[in-house]
Amino acid sequence: MQTLYALLPLDANLTNSDEALKQLHKHFNNSRLLLLYTIQTIIRIAQYAEIDARRSAAKNLPTKEDLQVNTSIAQSAYLQSIITDSLFAEAVEKYKINLLLQDDIIKKLYVQLKKSDVYKMYVANGLDDKKSGLQICTYILNEVMLNNEVFTAQLEEIFTNVDDDIDILYAAATKYLQKPGSVMFEDVVGKEKMKFATSLLQTVLDKAAYLSTLINPKLKNWDADRIAALDMIILKLGTCEMLYFETIPVKVTINEYIDIAKEYSTAQSGQFINGLLDNIHKELVAQNKLHKVDFRQV
Repeated sequence: MQTLYALLPLDANLTNSDEALKQLHKHFNNSRLLLLYTIQTIIRIAQYAEIDARRSAAKNLPTKEDLQVNTSIAQSAYLQSIITDSLFAEAVEKYKINLLLQDDIIKKLYVQLKKSDVYKMYVANGLDDKKSGLQICTYILNEVMLNNEVFTAQLEEIFTNVDDDIDILYAAATKYLQKPGSVMFEDVVGKEKMKFATSLLQTVLDKAAYLSTLINPKLKNWDADRIAALDMIILKLGTCEMLYFETIPVKVTINEYIDIAKEYSTAQSGQFINGLLDNIHKELVAQNKLHKVDFRQV
């Protein structure tokens, strides 16, 4: 949907297949970079404890507290399991993630963490096991990073896709923290999802004219040119799934695109999409045209 919408200024007829696929892969790559950036930020916040310890001890008149800054989080076995994950480390290096991080923001996030009761309890417990490491790193992600306006503003500045990807980011980062080393960062989307996304996009482009013959008559008093551009894209995507993707039940397709319309389009779009897709589905069934065949075979 985002890819097709981004192409509108370039190609109103949505027929630029090469550009569309290029944009699709760019969107997925941005999601990969966002995930890498988030995990690396967690590491850098934890590692800042050692910087804090050195700087505090180097003061002209260090206090007892300055000389006793706890660095256990930076040295924990759990954090090391992330740092030594070769797939993660190679991806961080390849995509130059460290160049995107800002030291002043890392410091602010660490100071926020250090003042928290959760961190104080973590230090006091002195445990170096996976459960404790997972809990404190999850806390850093949820409460220190994603609830910090400075950090989220930086995310929005670097990653234009963050508003759309924030829920996916949270799920992916949480999954990785639960099992470091479990993500193939060069194939973070997964072959099946990439195949589906590419096929759906290609279908909409190749069948654009036919889709219009199904959609436009249902608009009744609506002028197709005055319908919200995003709604038309959603209708074409939904109709494509109904016609050409046999593994997806029609009811699931309609419900998912209703939710997408409510989230991304106008206040009335959910009801509008529901009515249109339902009418198209009924007509296809009545005319015995709903046989879900791969678009390349039609």
